[in-house]
Amino acid sequence: MKSGHAGAVNTAVDTALLSLESFQAAFGRSAVVGAVLGGAAIAVAPAQAQETSPAAVSTLEAITVTAPESADNYQTPAAAGSPKFTAPLLDTPKSVTIITEELMQDRGATSLQDVLRTTPGITLGAGEGGTPNGDRPFIRGYEASTDIFIDGVRDYARGSHETFNLEAVEVIKGPSAAYTGRGGTGGSINLQTKKPRLERFVEASAGVGNAHQWRVTADGNFAFSETGAVRLNLMKMGGDVPGRDGVTVDRLGIAPSVAFGLGTPTRVILSYAHVRNDDMPDQGIPFSNAANPGRTTPPKVDRNNFYGRLNTDFRENHFDTGTALLEHDFSEHLKVRNITRYAESLNHYLLTRPTFDNCAAGDGPPCSNEAADAQFQRTSRAWWRSSKSLINQTDAYGTFQTGPIQHTYSAGLEFGRERIYSKTMTGTPANDTDSLYHPDPHRHYTYNLVYGEKTPAGEIRTSAVYFMDTMELTEQWFVNLGLRHDVFKVENASASRKDRFWNYQAGLVYKPLPYGSVYISYATSSNPSGENLGQGGGADGPAGGAQIRDLEPERSRSWELGTKWDLLNDRLSLTGALFETRKTAARSTDPLTGDVSLSGSNRVRGVEVGAAGSLTPRWNLWAGYTYLDPKVTAYRSGNNVFDGNQIKFIAKQSATLWTTYQVLPELMVGGGITYLGKRFANDANTLVLPSYVRYDAMAKYAFNQRFSVQLNINNISDTELYDASHVGLFASVGAGRSYMLTATYRFD
Repeated sequence: MKSGHAGAVNTAVDTALLSLESFQAAFGRSAVVGAVLGGAAIAVAPAQAQETSPAAVSTLEAITVTAPESADNYQTPAAAGSPKFTAPLLDTPKSVTIITEELMQDRGATSLQDVLRTTPGITLGAGEGGTPNGDRPFIRGYEASTDIFIDGVRDYARGSHETFNLEAVEVIKGPSAAYTGRGGTGGSINLQTKKPRLERFVEASAGVGNAHQWRVTADGNFAFSETGAVRLNLMKMGGDVPGRDGVTVDRLGIAPSVAFGLGTPTRVILSYAHVRNDDMPDQGIPFSNAANPGRTTPPKVDRNNFYGRLNTDFRENHFDTGTALLEHDFSEHLKVRNITRYAESLNHYLLTRPTFDNCAAGDGPPCSNEAADAQFQRTSRAWWRSSKSLINQTDAYGTFQTGPIQHTYSAGLEFGRERIYSKTMTGTPANDTDSLYHPDPHRHYTYNLVYGEKTPAGEIRTSAVYFMDTMELTEQWFVNLGLRHDVFKVENASASRKDRFWNYQAGLVYKPLPYGSVYISYATSSNPSGENLGQGGGADGPAGGAQIRDLEPERSRSWELGTKWDLLNDRLSLTGALFETRKTAARSTDPLTGDVSLSGSNRVRGVEVGAAGSLTPRWNLWAGYTYLDPKVTAYRSGNNVFDGNQIKFIAKQSATLWTTYQVLPELMVGGGITYLGKRFANDANTLVLPSYVRYDAMAKYAFNQRFSVQLNINNISDTELYDASHVGLFASVGAGRSYMLTATYRFD
């Protein structure tokens, strides 16, 4: 969904509305800055501060605010989601991309998919009904659908995440198993939620757009004592998806939280979140056709065509999450945090999978050509799956000294139980065929859904112990170490397995200057059999592993060489990295016997550069470029051998550039461009999702401190783009041109 944003106006915008006095003072201390990404030269020259006339200041007093300076750009110096990060990002030997609340609001991002599709190094995957629909990101070439975390705790359920209650999205790139446990081959994603503060504010936003889009949000925070506060975030969104006839969105979000002891050594935060997605499932357009093997890209059809059943299909995706966070500071050298999370989810749908399953090799018209009478087939995919998880983490973190070496450490324990439940669904509509170029989604079907009893589908139990340490050897040299041991037990009605495995990371950081670092790191990850239990699929290829098999965990190893620089008085962060991840024990199917073994292998090499922050107090920037070489070095499935092919679903190149400029104290304008290279939709590399370029823009006008309006236009050129495909059966179609005009009012 690429609908416009109606998120709350935040301190990023308010701070940008500088008085003339603060503006001139800032530029007096700064310099003339020229910056060009990718070819890059940044010059900073001192200038003498100038006086500001009283008359000029008085004209701007009505909109001068006192928000902290750090909130006026897209730079984040540290990952706030977990104490496992024992150093600022500058001194962390790993690539970490953080998308701030300000950036999400400026870009009009309302879902996690909106955020990730404009983040370099990430591509999206699609469910097909058996592989459930929901957020399915691939980070640096490897699936991370079960590597999504909320406030540092794994969110196991497959579904669609919202942004209304998020302060940031943190993407850890490269193997993250030492931080997060199982999985994390290409990285992991942490959603940092909003917390109560010791202040009072209420923000309300309402937005309307094309395709009958609308969205309202509210964010209220109240301090009820000197150490206690409550916060409530609300969201409701509806309308159609631009460029997709009949595809509707219906979302609801409620997220209350209360905090005690803020500003004291002992703090307690209790929070709850309820999110509902009741929308029309859309699998896009039929793609591969055995009768027309010469076509390697999706057929050229009207992007607005809907190939589902408007009177039949539905999707219900619900999340309920309760969290208790307890923190205590014994001293400045020792702090303890305990977080307990109980979560329930439901993913329930009846959807249409549009394919050319009615066509076989050698068939004649209407299968083997793309004439006006070409036909496709609708088949039903029904799913009812719920999950219940209870996870507890305890972290002790702080500092200590061993001789001349300063240690910043984090040690912890984790225990978790994840249970999956299912119901059989029978009586779905019979398959039918329809015109490829003129489908009729309004057809009526005779069917009678019958649900079986709710039964356990499986359980995962985990326990882990871990330790992280950043050692400051000198002012210039740092060593970062991490070690984690997991006990992972998985079972369903027919199989079970228990694995014990270690994962580690080691990094060396050299700081030639206080604001720059060069690092090299090495890390591992493990993918035990059944880690995707309840997520469907059952594939055994590079992105598979849903079934429980009597096999050791897949093992991956990665190295990374990178550099990070905080320039322009720490306003702008520049990063760059070279990396390689190798999975040398991947599941593979013997072409003769059909046995599954760990004889497969694959690897991803790449380079990425990024920039986040501000070039001047009025000019913000967020940009990045990633090049990946994702290669299958050994993989068999049935009688097919895919050695040497490119890993499916993964784009070699991706890039984004987003910038905003405060033209006037009241007016901000911004724009961006996103590029995603072509992706292969199947292991054989015969089906291709084309590359695309997307252009976005925004403008925001603040009438005063309290009231502002913002216009977002996404996919300005109305480019026909494909988000994903499930092994070439169909191609998911991205939204067309989207407008959203949002008004926001802040009550203090």
